Amino acid sequence: MLRTKHRAGAKPRIDALANHPWLGYLNAYLDWSRATGRSAQTLSTRERSIRRFILWCLERGLNAPQDITLAILERYQHALMLYRKRDGEPLTHGSQQTMLAPLIGFFKWLARSRHILYNPASELSLPRLPRRLPKQVLSIAEVESVLRQPDVNTPNGVRDRAMLETLYSTAIRKMELVQLQRFDLDLQQGTLRVRQGKGNKDRMVPVGERACAWLTKYLDEVRGALIATHDDGTLFLTDFGEPFAKNRLGDQIRRYIQRAGLQVVGSCHLFRHACATHMLEAGCDIRFIQALLGHSDLATTEIYTQVSIRKLKEIHSATHPARLQRASTTNADTQALFAALAAESED
Repeated sequence: MLRTKHRAGAKPRIDALANHPWLGYLNAYLDWSRATGRSAQTLSTRERSIRRFILWCLERGLNAPQDITLAILERYQHALMLYRKRDGEPLTHGSQQTMLAPLIGFFKWLARSRHILYNPASELSLPRLPRRLPKQVLSIAEVESVLRQPDVNTPNGVRDRAMLETLYSTAIRKMELVQLQRFDLDLQQGTLRVRQGKGNKDRMVPVGERACAWLTKYLDEVRGALIATHDDGTLFLTDFGEPFAKNRLGDQIRRYIQRAGLQVVGSCHLFRHACATHMLEAGCDIRFIQALLGHSDLATTEIYTQVSIRKLKEIHSATHPARLQRASTTNADTQALFAALAAESED
């Protein structure tokens, strides 16, 4: 079993690695990753995942990368599969993949840098991720209900309404909203630039008229008063004049969802799902939605075609043979048909 004293996903304690040879390899790999333009989020994920693996190795007397084989990596993968969190739940396939994928890059770099003779992770198979539908997709009415929750007679309410409108209008991710700078927003053109989004990619997205109106009100009437001492350009500021932490932002949005009486799980990402689904139902081409969401693979965006059931129901109702039969028969015809069926059952 995987024996760790920290929660799944938490950064492992580093005492056991102090001055250990493993640490030198890890730091050199992270320096290389930084030099090749990897984002801070990617660096954090790599460091956390590789540290976890190294601590697991040290518990088993595996003191150097040269000791690692494919069989050992598969043994670690099996340990992740058997691991149970504090609530008794196993790690999801996504979490397991997040912990294993950095190892493939790490050992590839070790082999290319001639620290090891071959790459033991070259044939490691990662868990296959299921393509799940979003658990909840808010309807237009439910989204509007949430948007009405902030008290727009207060500065904080104006700010929060502007954030909600931005999430719904642009479908950006929570972290992308937190990182927005004032100069990323062009209200005259109605556009917003997402810098170094997921995958360290930039993209431009449109901002709707209503969202622009609330952003204008926030910038004109509220943001200046929230600046504490130094203005670093962050678009959305907390009551203390600081950028939002992503967890704090999620909690704040979740409170508005609960205040609207919606029994759903999630916060900021619900507006991303809602935006994509509602646009698709209104007839938007899926490739435009792909560009809006910043998906590299169209297959990732196509999940929303399965969520968008309203259009499918309309087409089903208009074209299914049973529907055509009902539309072409009169009430008298229907009664006669039922009578005939009843007579057959009696015979």
